[in-house]
Amino acid sequence: MSQKLRGWLESLGIVHQLSILVNPDRSYLISEAIKNDEGQLTHKGALGVITTPYTGRSPKDKYIVDYGKRTDLWWGDVNKSISPEVFTHLKNRIAAYLNNRPLYIIDCFIGADADYQLKVRVVTEFAWQALAAQNLFIYTGSNHHEAPDITILVAPDFYTHPEIDQVASNAAICIDLEERTVLIAASKYMGEIKKSAFTIMNALLPESNVLPMHCSANVGEKGDVALFFGLSGTGKTTLSSTMDRKLVGDDEHGWGSNGIFNFEGGCYAKVIRLDPDLEPVIWKASNQYGSILENVVISPKTHQPDFNDGTITENTRAAYPLSRVANTIPTGVADHPTHIFFLSADAFGVLPPVAKLNSDEVSYYFLSGYTSKVAGTERGLGGQPEATFSTCFGEPFLPLKPKIYAQLLKEKINQHQSQVWLINTGWTGGGFNQGHRIPLPHTRRMVNWILNNEYKSGEFHSDSIFDLQVPDSINGVPTELLYPEKTWKDHDLFIQTAGRLKTAFDGNFQKFV
Repeated sequence: MSQKLRGWLESLGIVHQLSILVNPDRSYLISEAIKNDEGQLTHKGALGVITTPYTGRSPKDKYIVDYGKRTDLWWGDVNKSISPEVFTHLKNRIAAYLNNRPLYIIDCFIGADADYQLKVRVVTEFAWQALAAQNLFIYTGSNHHEAPDITILVAPDFYTHPEIDQVASNAAICIDLEERTVLIAASKYMGEIKKSAFTIMNALLPESNVLPMHCSANVGEKGDVALFFGLSGTGKTTLSSTMDRKLVGDDEHGWGSNGIFNFEGGCYAKVIRLDPDLEPVIWKASNQYGSILENVVISPKTHQPDFNDGTITENTRAAYPLSRVANTIPTGVADHPTHIFFLSADAFGVLPPVAKLNSDEVSYYFLSGYTSKVAGTERGLGGQPEATFSTCFGEPFLPLKPKIYAQLLKEKINQHQSQVWLINTGWTGGGFNQGHRIPLPHTRRMVNWILNNEYKSGEFHSDSIFDLQVPDSINGVPTELLYPEKTWKDHDLFIQTAGRLKTAFDGNFQKFV
């Protein structure tokens, strides 16, 4: 360890006497994880880990430091404020905890576009989390930062005391946007690490006229770029990870003057009920040496993962580097998007499966961010999905007021003439109690109908409830699927259900008027 790194750690209060491993190779981290009893290898060599009791993000335990200087921060249920003094107190307690413990330090980057790239340093007590950081951030293995732009201190086995630390529970995810420092206590869930860095990018990039986006992206043979917005479980990774288009990234991107660019160097795919026939790219990447399977049930006898078993959580994950995917854009950058898809997993089964949006509808549905929270993605959800409105399809990660992001999106769409579509990847023939999920092959066909420019010769009709422009027919898709009311056995119940959802949309949007 260099003297500069030692001095940096000491500036945080980490005066270390035990081992510190800086940017070790993946094989060594896997060996460390096994030796430390942090996980087990599958029959294909992936590392299986368990993060209970935190198997999803814990939004009620997320805080942002309030210095009282900014008027653009979006305070409320998502972004709860803490004082600089409370943050410093907790940072000192976590630093004291990390003293005299073996630590793993990973120097990596966020942002593939060099004009906006930031240096990230992750300090954690678990070897598998260090490996996950290498998998998910942009990691070269040869860079040792003298001083990082973003610091993430991860102490999963440190439990806060709510009365002493002035937080809500034993867990805390605290972000100081001014110091660009993240504290994570009690939760092992890898999503907290990556989403905290994403939150900082969401705060910084709009100042540079860059739109940060919770979306996946891919590129066609002719260089045409497609973006897929949506929360967890709506199909971002699945729809963008295909054999016929090159993947830029599966979750977080920026849209700047040079085009779009990936924030990450890997994928954090949801793998519950992963199907090798329907999702071959994700299946292959998840079942390789060096990949991490989070909360996937693994047979103690055969060491085979059971992707259909949701006993631990429905929010099972695979973390793997983009190098595991054959058809990617190695640079992580691409042109301005031709098509943009808003993905909504409609739990009520009344939204049309595909619709073309005009300029006003783009702002309406972007700010609405309608989808269904899938059980297990966040703590506190039950066994059923819940309909929700998540602003800009990424409300949990937005530190700034939503209209800042909406205005940036509008400007960029107008400048580059991108076409925007609403895709329902949720239910048809009824809600989640009566209907069924729209088959993935049908959704893929609808997306390809658009990407192949077949839509240009198509005819459209107005949806009876939402007044959206929906294709009359798509070759390869059952026609009745394009008319949601025709898939329901009880027409009156459909009208009532759709009417209630439309009213909920309009009521939610009032906060943006």
